[in-house]
Amino acid sequence: MNTQEIAEKMVTYNKEGKFPDVYQDLYAEDFVSIEMPGAPNEIARGMEEVAKKGEWWMKTFEVHSVEVSDPLVADDWFAIRYSMDTTNRETGERKQESELGIYQVEDGKVVQEQFFYNLDI
Repeated sequence: MNTQEIAEKMVTYNKEGKFPDVYQDLYAEDFVSIEMPGAPNEIARGMEEVAKKGEWWMKTFEVHSVEVSDPLVADDWFAIRYSMDTTNRETGERKQESELGIYQVEDGKVVQEQFFYNLDI
């Protein structure tokens, strides 16, 4: 698959809530996931660490809704905007916020993802 095809497939999987398919079908085994500096799980490498990061996120946040934009593709990179309505299970705080996911593709697989958002720390 080329970058455009991977980006479109990622959007489809995310809109359908098929999050495991995103990683199984589209990602390199040794990819890197980067959050904002100071965020929990700031850097995760590979499927095992990212799975733990995902478990933490689902345990910490109740997700009311997620909107996923169409991808913006440039060469081996693409971006997706996620708009979320979540409640932090620990604090009870409900928030609506957006983040950008920026993805790098090599040899038909995502090798890096990085997320940009406002971090309240």
